[in-house]
Amino acid sequence: MPDLSHFKKYASHPVLLGTALLTATGLASRVIGFFYRIFLSHTIGAQGLGIYQLIFPVFALGIAFCAAGIQTAVSKYTAEAEGAGRCPQVCLYAGLVLSVSLSVLCAFIIYSGSDTIAVTILDEPRCGMLLRIISLALPLAAIHSCINGYYYGLQKTFVPSVSQLLEQVCRVLCVYLIYRICQNQERTVTAAMAVWGIVFGELAGALFSLTVMRFSRCRRNFGVCLRQIFSFSLPLTANRVLINFINSTEAILIPVCLKFYGYSNEDALSIFGILTGMAMPMILFPSVLTNSVSVMLLPSISQAKAQKNQALIHRTIRRTIESCLVLGFASTLFFLLTYSLIGQYLFANTLAGIYVRTLSFICPFMFLTTTLNSILHGLGHPTATLMLNLSGCLIRIAFIWFFVPVYGIRAYLYGILASQILTALCAVYLLNRSKDV
Repeated sequence: MPDLSHFKKYASHPVLLGTALLTATGLASRVIGFFYRIFLSHTIGAQGLGIYQLIFPVFALGIAFCAAGIQTAVSKYTAEAEGAGRCPQVCLYAGLVLSVSLSVLCAFIIYSGSDTIAVTILDEPRCGMLLRIISLALPLAAIHSCINGYYYGLQKTFVPSVSQLLEQVCRVLCVYLIYRICQNQERTVTAAMAVWGIVFGELAGALFSLTVMRFSRCRRNFGVCLRQIFSFSLPLTANRVLINFINSTEAILIPVCLKFYGYSNEDALSIFGILTGMAMPMILFPSVLTNSVSVMLLPSISQAKAQKNQALIHRTIRRTIESCLVLGFASTLFFLLTYSLIGQYLFANTLAGIYVRTLSFICPFMFLTTTLNSILHGLGHPTATLMLNLSGCLIRIAFIWFFVPVYGIRAYLYGILASQILTALCAVYLLNRSKDV
């Protein structure tokens, strides 16, 4: 009989098992999303798809404001409560009160000011109705994300993984059903169909999470936990909001600066589309694994910190750095060997392959930054990650503004590389200086 003890040891490890499950469902969701985008392009057309994409910066800012940072805080304090033998559900209740309250406020602002946002910010009046629809998804997303954060804190990924996949499947099925109804009634298919799909997907995810959740009475230390989650999530929320805002600024500045370089408006938008719609998604595809690892690292590190297990923290950081560098350099090598094939056969665009070749060098640093930021969160340093991410964004903005008008889009690619190198090295430096390591 072969010795299966090592296999059983790793298979039962919560971080490894959770990472595998999140990675599998993440890959499945991306595959479904890929075919879903093809379906949308055929049903609502390129113009409808463009209008649909315009509302996502507003929705992303809403999620960043009312849910993203609070989910991370719920995960951290749930892990610490579990490690200290306290009732962890009080952290979930505190997170829900805070997140749902903010989401209702945010949804009201977007709903009531939808026409103003559509005209003055998005410069597209037809987005008004879409913003009113998508605002309904914010409270549902807040409930869903808090419960996910609770399960991440317990290092149990089954519910978040299933809810993620269920959300994607329900979104696609609901949109297809609306499309068939519109066809039978000979009604015009618009982008609103796809936005309703988001609402129904979030509804399915929230209902599933609430259904499987076993609620218990746990009121002790509620006020303390509420203050902890608020104070910890504040810099995280500011981080997400700033990152989303600056990403939007990047999207606006790149075509403008490319025109300063000498391109026509059509050529500038075309180059921007090749970079963000073809090359970057290809480079980001392996990050499904590191994103899953980072989700599981935060509660693991938080629990080890609560137990004052510095040896485990040190060992986790070392293995994380080694694994990210191996995956990163392997991804870089793969893209360097296949960039020509990717450009010609996958995208039918030679320029896309060239951008993939240049961007391939960011892989080790990008993977490292994602996971080390999660470790810093687990150690209780959200402000440090905020400053790191903000510094990286400002470097990219500087490259766009000062160098793209002179050297073209290649300057922006080098700006991405410089920002990733800086944030990765600074994260390693901060961990070395941390007293908890």
